[in-house]
This record gives sequence, structure tokens and C-alpha cells, in this order.
Amino acid sequence: MTLVTVAVAVIAVIITGLLSLQFVRSSTRDQARTQLSAQADILATLPRLASAAELADKASLALGGTQVALVKDGTVSGAAAQYVDELVLTRLAAGAAVSTTRQGTGGLAMVEARPTQDGTAVVLALPLLTVDRAVVPVTGRILVALALGLLVAVVGGTLLARLLSRPLTDTAAAARRLASGERGVPMPRTPTTEIADLATALSALDAALTASEGRQREFLLSISHELRTPLTAVRGYGEAMADGLIEPSEMGRIGETLIAETERLDGFVADLLELARLEADDFSVTRAPVELGAVLGEAATAWAGRASTIDVTVSASGTASVVTDARRIRQLIDGLIENALRVSPAGSTVELSAEVLGHGAGAVVRVHDGGPGLSDEDLAVAFERGLLRARYRDIRPVGTGLGLSIAARLVERLGGTISVANAAPASGAVFTVTLPA
Repeated sequence: MTLVTVAVAVIAVIITGLLSLQFVRSSTRDQARTQLSAQADILATLPRLASAAELADKASLALGGTQVALVKDGTVSGAAAQYVDELVLTRLAAGAAVSTTRQGTGGLAMVEARPTQDGTAVVLALPLLTVDRAVVPVTGRILVALALGLLVAVVGGTLLARLLSRPLTDTAAAARRLASGERGVPMPRTPTTEIADLATALSALDAALTASEGRQREFLLSISHELRTPLTAVRGYGEAMADGLIEPSEMGRIGETLIAETERLDGFVADLLELARLEADDFSVTRAPVELGAVLGEAATAWAGRASTIDVTVSASGTASVVTDARRIRQLIDGLIENALRVSPAGSTVELSAEVLGHGAGAVVRVHDGGPGLSDEDLAVAFERGLLRARYRDIRPVGTGLGLSIAARLVERLGGTISVANAAPASGAVFTVTLPA
């Protein structure tokens, strides 16, 4: 920042200096031209100077750097004669005034020529070198002023850059502390709006990381507890069997218990692996035209047997076509049906439906359970890992706490969105999946 600020200041001062010198030079020449023209006008109207004899006596003189010449009968005499060519003579002969710049032995010169009353003409020439020498003192003063301006710009730019970079450096240090795992890191205060915005954004990131890591810790603690419970049962029965404490008549019952507990463990591990696959970059999605109505019908048929054991009906209706992954859609629907059956009481219905969105925008799939629905607080965190499970595990049957989180991540991978709301006026919750065409 310091180098850029100083470089900009130096470039600005140099450009300003060059332009100022050019403007001063141009202004001085314009002023000299004006004065030379006025002198020529005066000389051409004076009767005494209109006398050929008197002008001839003074023609070789240089008046304050201005050279004079007399034109009479096509003959030019005087110091300014070197700047008079055929074009100038022609225009003077026609009675026209001449204002031009001509090259002579002394270099370029401003030339002002005027015809007089007696048929002669007076010519004034002022070499540009003479004009430019008058600019030298002004140029020196401008260069001094520019040098002072450059010094002020460099010093001011350096101080300003350091003033701006200090809070940036402090903010970068705070970001590195966040990256190292530290939380609740104080951010530097600064009056600079952009840096203050950056500090505010990092503070928000800090808070979000703290909340996310807190949820992860709670989730892991919950999972650890749930994994430990079946493991404890398996280990207890295993030790009892090793010690010979199990009667042969109890082996069948104990075997069933061990199978049930290992199935619980398998469910947890399967959900954790599925969630890990969904988070991986190489998660595969094979897209093809899919008839959602057919997928819903297959899912309803597949779950009908399990649903009948708890006196719940699974129905499917509607039709819609999208380009997506049929296997992943079935996986999503199965997860939502399993969640719906868990909360639906006997005699209720789990309704599956598909609907086409207007203007070819895609399709909507809805899963409506017959459960008690969700509170406003539940709706806000329904797809967070393990939160609903931790809240209701002592109240009603719950799963691993990962099913809805897996569904949300799966829909995201398919390019869609998922939401949940309470059914009105009927009871239960409605999960709505929107898929692009």
C-alpha cells in the first residue's frame, strides 16, 4: 500500500509539472504574440515610421529582442528580413496583415507584418528562443514548488498508507487466530469504513463458526451416547456368555437382542457414511429423464408392508417429469417416508404427491405425514443434524437424527431445495422438495 500510494503521488506530481510547464510556455508565447501584434499595428500607423528613409535607418536594430524589417518595392531590408518569404510578400502586397511563424537562421520566430499608409510594410520578428528564455525563471519556481509538493505527497502518502495498513495487519492477525481454531477473537476497531466492514464480516464468521462447532460437538456427544448404548448391551451379553452365565434356554432371546442392537449400530454407521459421501466432492449424480409419479408409486409399494404393521397407509398420486438421478430421488423419498412412518399414528396416511411447476420451471414432490407436526422452533432447525432427535428422544420414537440432514444435503446435490411446513387445515408436517426441470 505504501509503494502504490507513493507511486501514484509521484506520477501525479510529474504529470502536473509537465502540464504546468507546457501551459506556462504556451501562455508566455501567446502573450508575446499579442504584444508583437500590437507593436506592429502601432508602427504601421505612425506617419514618421511610415517614412521609408527613417525606417531604413532603424531597420537593422533589434528592439528588446524584437527584430525589425522594412518592405519597399518588393525589397526587404533590416534584421527581420530573414523571416520574410514570398508568401509573406504576396500577402503584404495585397494589403493584408500577416501573423505567422517562420524559420530563420536564428531558429523559429513569431512574425507580425503590417502594410503602411505609403505602400511600404513593416515587419516585426521575435525569436522563440528569446520568448522561452523569459520562461526560465518561472520554470525554476515551478520546479521548486513541484519538488515541495512531491515531498509532501511522498511523506503524506507513506503516513496514510501506514495508517490504513495497520488495522489491516491487525485484522489479518485476527483471521489467522480464527484459522488456528481460536474463537471469540476481538477484531480491531477502525474509522475506515471498508476495513470496519471486513472486521464485522470476520466477527460474523467467528460467531457462525462457534455456533456450528457447538452443534457439531452436541451432535457427536449424542451419537457417542447412542453408539455406546447398544455396544454396552452387546458387550454385557458377550461377557455373560463367555463366563457361562447364560442358560441354553435363553440363547434365542439373547440372540434376538444382539441382532436388534447390532442393527441399531448398523443404522447409525450407514447414516454417518451416507452423510460423509454427500459431503465428498466426488459424489456421483447420473442425470436422465425421470417420471416422478412412477418413482413415488414404487416407493409406496415398497413401504406398504412395513406401514401395514403399524396400521399406516402409504399412498402416491400425481405425475411430473424432470431430468435428475432416479436412484438418488428414490433414496430421498425413502428417507422422508421412513421419517414420516416414525411419527404417524395408527390409522393415519402418509401421502406422496408429485406436481409440475408452471412455465417449465421443474417439479415439486411432497411427503405429508399424519404426525403431530412441528413447532415454529422445530421448523427452523428441522434439517440440522441431531437437533430434533435430542429434543424428542425421551418423548417419542426417533431415528439416528441424521435422516433429514441427509435429505437436505441430497436435495442440494440434485440442484433443488427442500422445506417443511405444518399442513393446514389437516394435521401433520409436509416436506416439499422442489427440483429443476
